[in-house]
Amino acid sequence: MAEILETFSGTMVDNDSNKRRRLVEFKDGCRYGKFGKTKAYELIAHQRIRAYKMGGKTLIDLDSVDEYHASLPRVETRAP
Repeated sequence: MAEILETFSGTMVDNDSNKRRRLVEFKDGCRYGKFGKTKAYELIAHQRIRAYKMGGKTLIDLDSVDEYHASLPRVETRAP
């Protein structure tokens, strides 16, 4: 994960509210999120993660991947 962020630290862009987006290419977003491309397209379609088009490339917003991971339910263990 750290190497993905270091490699793509130059792909941050400013948006309207002066917050920088962490955008990476599609395959790197999948690697960061630990999901495949089918799951990524599903999450984008259901607006669970954000993606943007730049020319022919799809870029994934890593902050939205972090938000998605934070929203996942915790696994509860059963007592024996």
